[in-house]
Amino acid sequence: MTDFNYDRIKSDLNRDEILNRMHDTLSDFRYTHCLRVEKVCRGLAAEYDGDVERAGLAGLLHDYAKERSDQEFIDVIKNKNLDPELLKYNNAIWHGIVGAEIIKDELGIYDEDVLNAVRRHTVGATKMTQVDKCVFVGDFIEPQRDFPGIKEARKYAEKSLDAAVAFELKHSVQHLVTKNRAIYPATFVSYNYWIKKGEL
Repeated sequence: MTDFNYDRIKSDLNRDEILNRMHDTLSDFRYTHCLRVEKVCRGLAAEYDGDVERAGLAGLLHDYAKERSDQEFIDVIKNKNLDPELLKYNNAIWHGIVGAEIIKDELGIYDEDVLNAVRRHTVGATKMTQVDKCVFVGDFIEPQRDFPGIKEARKYAEKSLDAAVAFELKHSVQHLVTKNRAIYPATFVSYNYWIKKGEL
């Protein structure tokens, strides 16, 4: 995948330099997951007439901050005056919403389409671009994912991105309820919006 060119949507680092940064800060498991999501996102964007380069870069970076310490996230939330409600949650939410800020600071990437896709890949949103949807879905269905419902999720992705987003939100809410986990309010808002689109 060395022919991928992300230079037009960021300024400081080329793909190989980004990969080096990621390799230094992520476990092998997380690093290879990000590479798979990048590939799936590019494929989804190509299939659904989205921005292949932005979807690919956002997919590559979606878990860039996933393995950072809780304290680092807390410091970023406070220092950047992000929504203090975030402090009530954890890495599952932070690595997307707060992770986008870390990407800006460390990689010099300021493209809002890319950053928003990273922000939204954990909780969705009522207004999602094609890039957002590609990353939201690509992360869920990448080839090494294996959980009850994955075959159905991939079938919905073949139907439409909207259907796949709705299915993923439904699946995620059900999983969190089963595990007695607190659900970030924006996830409910996203779920209510996409489930009403009636594609399931």
